[in-house]
Amino acid sequence: MDTAAPYLMVQACLLATGPPSGLLFGLATGLIHTIGWLLSSWWVPAVAVVLVWAVGEAVVRRLAAKASAERMALELVPSRHFDPSLEEIFRRGVQLARASTSMPWWAPRRSKAVQVRLRADGSMPLRYRIEGPAGAERLLTITPFGPDVSVNRARPLTDARREHVVRAEFILRGKPTAPLREVPLTPDPLQPLIDAVCDLRAELGDLAEIRLDIQRAPKWALRSRRWQLMRAARRAERREAQRAVNGMRQDAASVEDSLIWQLRQLLAGTQAAAGGRRLVMPPVARRVETAEALGKLAEDDHLVRVQLLVMCASNTQGRAQARLAQIQAALDVFGGTSRWAMRGIRLGPWRLGADRWPTRRSFERRWRLGHCQPPRPNWVRLEEITGLLKPPTLHCRLPLLAHDLPTFDFGDPKLLLQGIYRAPDGRRRLAATYAAETLFEVGVGKAGGGKTERALAQAIGWAHAGGGLLFLDPHRDSWPRALPFLAHDALMHKIALIDLNAGGTPPRVSSWNPLGMHHGHAAHEVVEATADAFASSLGWDDATAPRALTILTACLAVLVAVNEAACAAGRPEDQATIFQVRPLLTDPLFRSTALAAVQGRVDAETRSWWQTVFPALPLDAFAVVLNPLARLAAHPVTRAFLGQPAGVYNIRAAMDNQMIVWVCPGGSGPTDRLITALLARDLLRAVRARRDTPEHQRVPFRAYFDELITLTGAAPETIAAMFEDFRKYKVHVHGMTQLLARLPQPVRLSLVQNASTLASTAGSHSAIAAVTAEWGDSPTPAEVAALNRFEHYMTLTVHGRRLGPVKITGPHLDDVFATHARPHHAAALEHAARATAAATPLDQLTAQAADQLARVHAFLTQHTPDMPAAGLEKRGYQ
Repeated sequence: MDTAAPYLMVQACLLATGPPSGLLFGLATGLIHTIGWLLSSWWVPAVAVVLVWAVGEAVVRRLAAKASAERMALELVPSRHFDPSLEEIFRRGVQLARASTSMPWWAPRRSKAVQVRLRADGSMPLRYRIEGPAGAERLLTITPFGPDVSVNRARPLTDARREHVVRAEFILRGKPTAPLREVPLTPDPLQPLIDAVCDLRAELGDLAEIRLDIQRAPKWALRSRRWQLMRAARRAERREAQRAVNGMRQDAASVEDSLIWQLRQLLAGTQAAAGGRRLVMPPVARRVETAEALGKLAEDDHLVRVQLLVMCASNTQGRAQARLAQIQAALDVFGGTSRWAMRGIRLGPWRLGADRWPTRRSFERRWRLGHCQPPRPNWVRLEEITGLLKPPTLHCRLPLLAHDLPTFDFGDPKLLLQGIYRAPDGRRRLAATYAAETLFEVGVGKAGGGKTERALAQAIGWAHAGGGLLFLDPHRDSWPRALPFLAHDALMHKIALIDLNAGGTPPRVSSWNPLGMHHGHAAHEVVEATADAFASSLGWDDATAPRALTILTACLAVLVAVNEAACAAGRPEDQATIFQVRPLLTDPLFRSTALAAVQGRVDAETRSWWQTVFPALPLDAFAVVLNPLARLAAHPVTRAFLGQPAGVYNIRAAMDNQMIVWVCPGGSGPTDRLITALLARDLLRAVRARRDTPEHQRVPFRAYFDELITLTGAAPETIAAMFEDFRKYKVHVHGMTQLLARLPQPVRLSLVQNASTLASTAGSHSAIAAVTAEWGDSPTPAEVAALNRFEHYMTLTVHGRRLGPVKITGPHLDDVFATHARPHHAAALEHAARATAAATPLDQLTAQAADQLARVHAFLTQHTPDMPAAGLEKRGYQ
């Protein structure tokens, strides 16, 4: 029963369907009915296909969004000397292409990409970021660029909403197999893009960002693209062959129909023999070469698909559109047979592209999630986009934004005026550096180039911000120039003028006692500062003049001890001055009285020297010490200035009280150099004495030295020590000189080594070469020599980074501080400045200096025992 059942069922089926012809008829009928149903109910399969596509797209988008949530971001910051080779950039491109596949197996293709973000928002000239799969972080962190590029983990960027936003997607136009133009690395290929965003203004909400997505395409996509290109090439070749055949036929027909051809046939008697028209042999279609047809797509190596998106925004209407046009023009630099073009269709004033429906939503989704869905033509080799695979190099000109170089704000104590910076868009602004970072400045250039004018503008701005300063000018030209701009009621009580040119009628001079102890200075520091000043100015050292240095030091130790005793007795007006060195060496009575009076105030070593060494010295040993003192005493101004017992000048008090002190030594002769050396060494002593003040309580103070050649001729080692030590005590030095090469080597080395700002105006090639050499001859000496007046090239320090060399126009006082000029109050300020410095008529001070020896001797007589010191007389020397 069981074995017969299948046979019976087959027979039943055959009886039901009939013979095989009936079966075929049934199949055809069913097919016709199916086609009819599809024609009448086409919407059913269409809806099914749409539903399947929609579900699939939703799943893909969800997976892609999940994969994109695990992306990481790196920010690349190049150094000033970043200069990569083509091979290094190419290796970086290989890394990026490899990193694009570092995704889970389930991640959709659109999420497998690495994104290069070039962003300008006002915080930096151009921010260079790499975003990609989290699994590629280790691969992308170590770059072929080495230490020249810092790779930092970056935080997500958030943008405030802008009122006007424009978007664009770029597609490769032109011959699809042709490469982009090969752009050299010098100048930087990023320069056109940086120039396009150089006039960006953060205060207007300007923003520009370019995103380049790099994706390794699947093999099937590449094969499909190649098949399309080969098919198109063969079609084009067939069209060309057919066009050639048609042309040949038309040419043959025109020849046969011509009168000349007919006459030739009649004369030759061949018309009848031809039996019709002449045979035309069609050309054979040329074989399509694969390499020629596929071009850059012929090889698989280093071939990627790219997506180029751009977004510009602003709160001002029209600026975003203009920025996009600038970026589009910048991308034209990469164009050749193939070029970057904005995707979309233009209809009159409108463009149907990424800013319009229906593509805008897709653009925003790709922009937000970092998905890469490039257009079909966007195939490139890594060599074509090398200019976009690296941060800006040293061959790139970067604009200085307000974040890089702050804008000067009058009255702000945190800022120090540097000059006028002209932005690429022509806007001019007062540029500044941070006062806390501007430790030392050096200005070099020819006379009249604007060095002193710039220093004056800086000093005046600092004074109005409440800062204290010392302006040392041997030629006094700076004081009358600055006078109208300092003549403000808030500053008059803070300004002191130490003028050794004896100006006014009658001449008035201030006073200073380098050996004075009424200000509470340490005795050994006063002795050391004065002795070192003489040694520095006169060229003394332990090898050339050991005896002179020892004699002067011993004399100063005694006189300082005398002054200590006078101040302790409440009689500072009886203090000795440096002019009492002569009677101490030549007058036995004064010497004996002085040594007896300070017997308990000098150390045993000094007493032993006076008792044992001094009597054995020859008479001519004192001349080298007395000669410079004689020159000082012979000049009435220096005699009056240094001959007062209780001088007013106290640079330490001026620092701590934020005073504004103008010192004009009055010349550059031997006597003036000695005065300058004394002032400079006293400044060094006063600054180093600030060690007794906690660091957070030290008030910043600035010292401006005009004509460094003159000043360093008097005290080279002292000036060098200032540029080395003053930073520790919050005292900052600004020096100006015409020739860097003429400065003593210790000073020159200290200046260049520690300069926070190094500036140069125009000058001769040989003079400027010493400065440009520090900049790597960029700019060249020829460029600096061609500067106009008041123009400077300078390097600046901002946020710990060195900026420049950048071209800065020096500030002119009449322009920058025109609203702060008070010329009608200049006379009042001059009177107040001299009064603060206790300037007294010259003849009165001269008379007091002449009587000072008698007052000191009278004081010593009152404080000296009756028995004179033994062994101190030197016979025969009057």
